[in-house]
Amino acid sequence: MTDRPGAKEVDELYARLKSEASNGGYNINPDEEFTRDLVEALITNTQRYGYQSCPCRLADGIREKDMDIICPCDYRDPDLTEFGSCYCALYVSDEIARGEDEARPIPERRPSQEIRDRSSEETKGRRGEGEKGSGLPTHPLTQSPSPDLPYTVWRCPVCGYLCAREHPPEKCPICKADKDRFQKFF
Repeated sequence: MTDRPGAKEVDELYARLKSEASNGGYNINPDEEFTRDLVEALITNTQRYGYQSCPCRLADGIREKDMDIICPCDYRDPDLTEFGSCYCALYVSDEIARGEDEARPIPERRPSQEIRDRSSEETKGRRGEGEKGSGLPTHPLTQSPSPDLPYTVWRCPVCGYLCAREHPPEKCPICKADKDRFQKFF
């Protein structure tokens, strides 16, 4: 059984997450007691699994299966855009951070285990069709991944940062450019 993280350990991770969030254009939940409980759970999950699995989801304990829920998880930005907070409410919108709104329960965005397992099997079956081991088809002229990706690729015109997702991030994590500056790349 793992030991409960100490106050110093929680303080250090809390400070690091708060700094990284701020530097990346994000906000940590201003409810310090709540947020420290989440930080403690992240430390506990790191002790259990060797990685910061989201404290509000069940982890498989196998990094490859849990890649989407390693904090910050793959669902953080879409949840922030649509609901104002991520699933566990560690990351929150500007309005929530300023106290103008509050985090509310949001629906789970992570696909079921059955769907994740099926997707994993399909990806294994496609390996070799595109870039070596990527499972992605390649464009016939460039031999680079095809624009037939399931998400739009967004480009920050300020620094060139690229991300593949339904919507651009609220702020560029590199240069802090606002969402409206992003352009569809393909």
